Amino acid sequence: MMGDADMLGSYAQGRWYTAPDDGVELRNAVTGEPVARISSTGLDMAGMLDHGRRVGGPALRALTFHQRAMLCKALAAYLHERRDEFHALSLATGATRHDAGFDIDGGIITTRVISSKARQQLPNDTVYRDGAPERLSRRGTFVGQHVYTPLRGVVVQINAFNFPVWGMLEKLAPAVVAGVPTIVKPASQTAYLTELVVRRIIESGILPEGALQLICGSTGDLFDHLTGRDMVAFTGSAATATTLAGHPTVLAEAVRFNAERDSLNCAILGADAKPGTAEFDLYVDEVVSEITAKAGQRCTAIRRVIAPREHADAVAGTLRERLAKLRIGDPADPATDMGALASHGQRDEVRDAVARLADVSELVTGDGAGFAVHGADAEAGAFLPPQVLYADDPTAPPLHTVEAFGPVCAVLPYGGTDEAIELARMGDGSLVGSLFTYDPSIARDIVLGVAADHGRLHLVNRDCADEQTGHGSPLPHMVHGGPGRAGGGEELGGVRAVLHCMQRTAVQGPPDLVTAAVGAWMPGAGRNVTDDHPMARYLEDLAVGDTFVSEPRTITTDDVEHFAEFTGDRFYAHLDDAALAHHPFFERRVAHGYLVLSFAAGLFVYTDPGPLLANQGLTELRFGAPVYLGDTISVALTCKTISPREDQPYGEVRWDAMVINDDGVEVANYELITAVATRAAGDRPHDGAGGAR
Repeated sequence: MMGDADMLGSYAQGRWYTAPDDGVELRNAVTGEPVARISSTGLDMAGMLDHGRRVGGPALRALTFHQRAMLCKALAAYLHERRDEFHALSLATGATRHDAGFDIDGGIITTRVISSKARQQLPNDTVYRDGAPERLSRRGTFVGQHVYTPLRGVVVQINAFNFPVWGMLEKLAPAVVAGVPTIVKPASQTAYLTELVVRRIIESGILPEGALQLICGSTGDLFDHLTGRDMVAFTGSAATATTLAGHPTVLAEAVRFNAERDSLNCAILGADAKPGTAEFDLYVDEVVSEITAKAGQRCTAIRRVIAPREHADAVAGTLRERLAKLRIGDPADPATDMGALASHGQRDEVRDAVARLADVSELVTGDGAGFAVHGADAEAGAFLPPQVLYADDPTAPPLHTVEAFGPVCAVLPYGGTDEAIELARMGDGSLVGSLFTYDPSIARDIVLGVAADHGRLHLVNRDCADEQTGHGSPLPHMVHGGPGRAGGGEELGGVRAVLHCMQRTAVQGPPDLVTAAVGAWMPGAGRNVTDDHPMARYLEDLAVGDTFVSEPRTITTDDVEHFAEFTGDRFYAHLDDAALAHHPFFERRVAHGYLVLSFAAGLFVYTDPGPLLANQGLTELRFGAPVYLGDTISVALTCKTISPREDQPYGEVRWDAMVINDDGVEVANYELITAVATRAAGDRPHDGAGGAR
């Protein structure tokens, strides 16, 4: 750990900077001893923004999505190797090893998942195409394509004190993949842990210069220099978010402002989940976990325990019994269940909030006097016992407006499902709500009743008990955020997190120009019909627009009847003319759609061993017209996109497969996805291509 009075550094414009003044002293949450000092006096905020835009942005944008994702993968591995160092310093924040796992390990895992999702779902390119092309004119000479490109500014992340590592990494990884540099501003109370992690990232040399900068201390005049090309990603209190979002420059420049704010989250016990059921026990377990993990200092923690009135006393009593066995104390002790709050100031704020809640409810447990602290000084550290309140009147406004950001919750009894829904909605927008029930009808009623007021709904019953990830755990695969009081923002959600840092643009024009602009073949664009089969080419030798036109094939009655017998698909439209006398679509017997696809594959597939490794699937299949017995079909197969893989000797090629009949009518169209070897791979064996032809 650093010395008692060391000044935290800021990383700005390619160098570490130490403020010249005394700054503000930061104290250990457990012992009360000084940990560090913090100040940003003298930092050139305008220069940091310029450095990010001028140096970091171009360096990141020169890379593809996959290359940026590989940086995140390397970063996650590098930080994982050093997590013991981070865990050791995290003890000063009051967090137990288990608590720090959510922050440190959770941040590293999130970085890894974002990297993986990006490599799976984004092309190895610098532009992301959103959805299918749109035909905007009658003859197809005017088309449109939505695309995402990186913002040409900086992501300024303002983070809360409770997750000094995860809060940074869950915003940094998507920004890096998007190709946008980041300035990190951690909350002062726990900034020493963020600073250590940033030091290690800079030492690694994994990210290009300018991709990451750090402000330890005040933001000074940073917001004065923002532009409409920048983005603010905020996590913290509603009051601070309102102040920052209302900054004159933010308003005048229409700066993107994504906020994750206060949230009075709820957990609802279904009417069917009476004492003795698995769901009742799971419910109590979850409430205990949520108000003790990180000493209740989580934006997703359960604040409102909404339970059927006939079971509410049992819920309160069971919570009291469980919490009485809790071991509070030194987070370095493996036997400790709950450590300290992040600071004495934070403890004072929680006590004030509990006092306001106590005006409309009764304290069930944790009056704050005479509680035991193991292995630490109760006064020197910011310790506070879990406190559970019971409100006979669950509609009292403070219960739905006052957030005690610590180990505190209130039990709110309800009479019926409609009342439970109304109580949940009284939070005026929450990050997450959970429901514990085994009754599908209760689940449907409550989900549909409260979904519009929640960013995430977490459903639990005995069937998922061993695998459910917990009410308060945002997952990198799923969106995190919420409406109303929760801020109206959104983070995470896999590739969605990356797209938040990008600009969506509608590109429209003639197919050839749009193809050239977005790097993907558009319907109606020119086709480069080649003498050799494109599927016989290595990845490097393919070009967008390369096309193979097949020989024709006539579909006979014997073909259709054999296919019906062979597959068991004896649908009447393929076998019975009489049954089609009044059919609204078909004049007579038609070929199976899957027969058409099978014959199409036989017409265009390159059969010899070579670069074509596997068929990985098809998408966007549409049948445009029926194929009648005796019709002749042919296929035009056109290379749409080419996406190499950074870590494999093959890449992904997507093809437009257009099947036409002898009248030139399109009878089927779909996108074929194949794995194609690189030329450098030659005849070497390949691993992990996926799929089969």
